[in-house]
Amino acid sequence: MSPTRKLAELPCGHRSKWVVLALWLVLLVVAGPLAGKLTDAEDNQASSWLPGSAESTQVLNEQRAFQPVDTAQAVVVYVRDGGITAADKVEAARDAAAFAATPHVVGRITGPVESADGQALQTIVPVDIGTGGWQDLRPAVDSMRATAAENSLGMTTHVTGPAGIGADQAEAFAGIDSTLLAATVSVVIVLLLLTYRSPVLWILPLFSAAGALVVSQAVIYLLADHAGLTVNAQSAGILIVLVLGAGTDYALLLTARYREELRRHEDRHEAMAFALHRAGPAILASSATVVASMLCLLVAEMNSTSGLGPVCAIGVLVALVAMLTLLPALLVILGRWVFWPVKPAYGTPEPTKTGRWAHVGGWIGQRPRKVWIGTALALAACCVGLVSLNATGLSTAGTFTGKPDSVVGQQALAAHFPAGTGAPLTVISAGGEAGVVREATRATPGVASTTDPVVHDGRALFQATLTDPPDSQAAEDTVDRLRTAVHAVPNADAQVGGSTAVILDAGRAATSDNRTIIPLVLGVVLVILALLLRAVTAPLVLIATVVLSYAAALGISAFFFEHVFHFEGQDNAFPLFVFVFLVALGIDYNIFLMTRVREEAAQHGTRPGAVAGLAATGGVITSAGLILASTFAVLGTLPVVGFAEIGFAVALGVLLDTLVVRSVLVTALTMDLDRHMWWPSPLSGQVPPSREELARQL
Repeated sequence: MSPTRKLAELPCGHRSKWVVLALWLVLLVVAGPLAGKLTDAEDNQASSWLPGSAESTQVLNEQRAFQPVDTAQAVVVYVRDGGITAADKVEAARDAAAFAATPHVVGRITGPVESADGQALQTIVPVDIGTGGWQDLRPAVDSMRATAAENSLGMTTHVTGPAGIGADQAEAFAGIDSTLLAATVSVVIVLLLLTYRSPVLWILPLFSAAGALVVSQAVIYLLADHAGLTVNAQSAGILIVLVLGAGTDYALLLTARYREELRRHEDRHEAMAFALHRAGPAILASSATVVASMLCLLVAEMNSTSGLGPVCAIGVLVALVAMLTLLPALLVILGRWVFWPVKPAYGTPEPTKTGRWAHVGGWIGQRPRKVWIGTALALAACCVGLVSLNATGLSTAGTFTGKPDSVVGQQALAAHFPAGTGAPLTVISAGGEAGVVREATRATPGVASTTDPVVHDGRALFQATLTDPPDSQAAEDTVDRLRTAVHAVPNADAQVGGSTAVILDAGRAATSDNRTIIPLVLGVVLVILALLLRAVTAPLVLIATVVLSYAAALGISAFFFEHVFHFEGQDNAFPLFVFVFLVALGIDYNIFLMTRVREEAAQHGTRPGAVAGLAATGGVITSAGLILASTFAVLGTLPVVGFAEIGFAVALGVLLDTLVVRSVLVTALTMDLDRHMWWPSPLSGQVPPSREELARQL
């Protein structure tokens, strides 16, 4: 007996199955409380998202010497179209005094200041960001909004600025874990019920996937708390979707092969051992592809992107272990009755051999070249929508699916004050050159005003208000001009940070990550496929189909974003995130299919093997694709454009991979290339069957 076969028997032995179940139950009892602490370990501060080498990050770190706590400015805006009255000024001054007692408010409050047109007032309030990032902004901003609105005397009031925007972002992400978990679990339950048509069987994959999620969250919490792993709301939310989606995929593949083996083996323990031995390599290769792709994110400049890599990799690894140990043990313990009402009895024929996917394979086999060329052209036509892709970043207003108070307030602020008010740039330089640096700043086009420098320990800090909105392209251009001007001051060692600089640096880092990581992921996946299939041609063909599917998904998505959802554009990191998830997850279905095709081709030839592989895996892969697509589509329920776009594009791409690329394009290409698909492995030298034999097998 081979070592892999012995290993496959461990989770499903007569006694070992109980040991596996007991170990998992103990692990879940220990991991449960730790998993609940993951939210508290999230780091949502700006410095945890930005590249460490960025100039704006260095300014954030250095300005702590001037102020012991990180602060964000909240701008309280009062507007009266008929003109501000004396009573309005008194009320705004009374509010300013009250703001000092607001939770997390620190430092000097500025204002109220009247606008030049006499129709608005603004009060600037510094808020302690704290260790919780944007979450600590909500109490202060909520309190200020209530205070300003309570006795507004008919004025329109808003709280905007970085603190107001951050508080609204925190509101958008509030309960993200519980919302995503509830929605994802609901979707998985419904689709598993439809897939298995059993009132009991769906519980086992879901329980195993949920257990994997709990354990992965516990592991990630420990690494975040003790090993410096960066976790934020973005990575924690994606972790839920990925573990439940990918884990359920692996469960579907294993359960389908187990049900198939139950018809061939009377002993369910033996049937599961064969199922693990046959399906295990495909599941291992699939998870290895996802894990390797996620770990490629470690080279990203953006801290938020590089932190996402290990978080997702850990989640997929734990899901893999759960589906190859816990799920087999549960299935064997409960026996055949768990498939009720359609129990796979020993000796009964395998229904997939004559099912709809067998008929699809036969139809493709009659005209494979026409099918793959037509399918490839249709997908290429979908790529035309890429001309609508606008992944240059989102403005503050564009990040929300709705229009929160901070966005309305920013528009009101820009209408009555210099547009950059409330989100100034921060300039730090050598103290002895502060005057020269300030003059260079004031002379830079796009700068409306500057504050007086503050000198501390040989370094100076002052702020510069821009004439343009802080999230506009014009403001970013001003940052570039200002950096050029202050960097040219001799011996000043001047640097420029602030909200607009953060946006600029993050966008450029994300663009650089796109150019670096996408080719890296392609190379890693190509190597894994080559090792798995022991061929060169097949991996190249599969990679080409997945890239075509990715481009088609992006093209269709861009069309919907612009013309249906009317989104402003896409985040800079959008192409990278969609690519990593689609290539890593989309290649899964090709792995599931092609490992079975290779198994069948070794016995019957490539073209009949392609039909048999499609017939055997078509149903389960379609179900897996629908579940994975639905779990990612859940991201669209969040009021954040970035998540909604990633969820839509990945869900669409998974459906294309499942229903078109894998079932039609790859199958047709395999049939057309025939034995050459496996070059240079021994299978490529296999003598193809005669036309008469082929007709009988198809």
